[in-house]
Amino acid sequence: MIQSYKQLFENNKKWVAETTQADPDFFTNLANGQSPKFLWIGCSDSRVPANEITGTQPGDIFVHRNIANMVIHTDISMLSVLDYSVNVLGVKHIIVCGHYGCGGVNAAMGNKQVGLIDNWLRHIKDVYRFHEQELNAISDPHKRSDRLVELNVQEQVRDLAKTSIVQNAWSNGQFIQVHGLVYDIKNGILNDLNVTVDDNTDVEDVYRLEANLVA
Repeated sequence: MIQSYKQLFENNKKWVAETTQADPDFFTNLANGQSPKFLWIGCSDSRVPANEITGTQPGDIFVHRNIANMVIHTDISMLSVLDYSVNVLGVKHIIVCGHYGCGGVNAAMGNKQVGLIDNWLRHIKDVYRFHEQELNAISDPHKRSDRLVELNVQEQVRDLAKTSIVQNAWSNGQFIQVHGLVYDIKNGILNDLNVTVDDNTDVEDVYRLEANLVA
């Protein structure tokens, strides 16, 4: 077990050497600051690394990850990342990325107690309840899980559009698009769910906020 831990440092040295050989100024440029165009809200699953599956470099994507890529309006961690991304970094695209075979989604489909995470999974169960008729009509449990993964991403995109952070940015003329993607672990393909939102016209009236214009 200790050797596994030490291997991380050996891997790091190798990566630094290879990266520096390919681009001697890489770390100098990286240390000058970040200006990512993307905020990535993804799952904590270790098999879904944002940079690797999008072919991007450190500094290209600002990342927030949690179990089942959730946007929960009482989650101060997520909201803080969202606010910093929009109002300080000025990201142009906010991506919610789920993945098929998500353990959090599968757990939420059952009734077995897991522990503290049960409170988190309840938000995914709410998504199931919203789409219960459609999901219960799918007899294959794997296909039902895949569909819930997609529906969950769609709901998180909608929840992002409901936030005052995103709505105020739109009101002030800031370009922001919110996208929903699903990653297929079985083949490595990233799929666009075509649920992009770029203004509050797609936000239901009850969630639409009055403009809070910044001079």
